[in-house]
Amino acid sequence: MKNKQMVLRAHFLELRKRFIICVLSITVLSFGAYFFRTMLLDFLIHPLSIAMQQENSTKRLIYTGLAEGFIISFKISLLSGFVLSLPIIGYQLYKFILPALFPHERRALGMFIIGMPILFLLGCVFAYFIVLPITYAFFLDYQTSTTLIPIQLEAKISEYISLTIHLLTAFGLAFEMPLVLILLGNIGVITEKTLVSYRRIMVVFIFVIAAVLTPPDVISQLALAIPLLLLYELSIILLKRKKNYARYKMDTGKSRFI
Repeated sequence: MKNKQMVLRAHFLELRKRFIICVLSITVLSFGAYFFRTMLLDFLIHPLSIAMQQENSTKRLIYTGLAEGFIISFKISLLSGFVLSLPIIGYQLYKFILPALFPHERRALGMFIIGMPILFLLGCVFAYFIVLPITYAFFLDYQTSTTLIPIQLEAKISEYISLTIHLLTAFGLAFEMPLVLILLGNIGVITEKTLVSYRRIMVVFIFVIAAVLTPPDVISQLALAIPLLLLYELSIILLKRKKNYARYKMDTGKSRFI
């Protein structure tokens, strides 16, 4: 019992150490990002600026609360610090779990830790350069001057930033799907046959997820659902190739694991 308590205490101290490192990294990087808040705001506002230019709309964002401008800058800085800290957080998670894993599980987890920020960034890039300009142009198209009273957009910056961050995060997380499926395949939870058998159900599930994570317009929903379907098919192909490669290794007697 005493040995178990010592082991538990050692795990708790190690977890606390890793957690403190993650919190410090987020704090320091968020503080640094605050000094670049204007550049970060320009970066997030750029897709709307392009859409407004195409629609000949007045380029303006407003805020109505006295502290709203500061709160927006603080949120953007905190989010930037968290995103920049993802490699550090992933590494600390990897180091904490590492002693409890078998060699092939370590390789699978290492692949996940390395691929996680890369795929998240790819999802954000896809949303930023393709989805956001099209989505915002769609929303701006509802402005009209043909009625008795012109209908024009007076967007609050807090609502715009929240929507933009929501979409970037949704696409970033959605692009993690093949990595999660491959990780589950590497540890034996699923196979490519499992994914093929549940393909029809996953098609429905993906469209439901796309409808939940995106605004209520068809364009952004399709923009998320179609890449997810392609990534799901890619996961099937990769798991099948992994299975064939593992079978080849076993037949040649070189190794049991990839």
